[in-house]
Amino acid sequence: MIVVTGATGNVGRTLTQALAEAGEQVTAVSRRTAAVPSGVRHVQADLGRPQGLAAVLDGAKALFLLLSGDLHAPDARPADLIDLAAASGVRRVVLLSSQGVATRPLGPTRIAMRALEDAVRKSGLDWAVLRPGGFASNAFAWAESVRTQGAVAAPFGDIGVPVVDPADIAEVAAACLLEDQHIGGIFELTGPEVITPRQQAEAIAGALGSPVRFHELTREEAKAAMTRFVPPELADDTLDIIGAPNSAELRISSDVERVLGRAPRPFGDWVARNIAAFR
Repeated sequence: MIVVTGATGNVGRTLTQALAEAGEQVTAVSRRTAAVPSGVRHVQADLGRPQGLAAVLDGAKALFLLLSGDLHAPDARPADLIDLAAASGVRRVVLLSSQGVATRPLGPTRIAMRALEDAVRKSGLDWAVLRPGGFASNAFAWAESVRTQGAVAAPFGDIGVPVVDPADIAEVAAACLLEDQHIGGIFELTGPEVITPRQQAEAIAGALGSPVRFHELTREEAKAAMTRFVPPELADDTLDIIGAPNSAELRISSDVERVLGRAPRPFGDWVARNIAAFR
């Protein structure tokens, strides 16, 4: 059995489906109730309270660990999840980390994630670490304004990074959970091209067949919007990267192709699959 945390998100949902289609027994863990593929067990749990996961992990062979905001809660002890997994007999952990652990190691949220990476590596379990850059699915934040106003509002309109399709992250995660050759790997996951917010808006307009205006936000306006959903320090870390990406953050990684044997999907592919959200 494989336990997938964050199972209702952009990565976890696709990963759960892929594992189920591969014939694996899957337990999908999320904070809220959710529909899951036929044959998949769903469990509601708060990852900020690892002791509640003991029964979920019992008998599992592998764990996909996605903590997101739970990592940054004031009383978070994410390493306890690794200890619990090992004590429960889990043999493999695949951790969804962040590119910023390597490119911005002194950012407050990156320090916490680096500590979790270290705990995974020292656990004695088989492990793999995924370090994606920006997600193509962050564009979902624009869906309502595109539908209602025909507009996208974002900071740093002409500064781009190689955003990665969450479906590619999920496929790499599945490979790391199921295939032994990826054990001990740290995989930097990017898309195939640097693309700016303005160009993303143009891609959405092209898929819709109707104009989409671009409005550039100030950093302060963008942070105010982001902190409705993420901690302020995570908003600042993210804005630092998208506002002034360094050479490592602009680099196109070959790791998606190395694992999957194909090039990563461009942003336009993500838009085509998700265009209904913008109509």
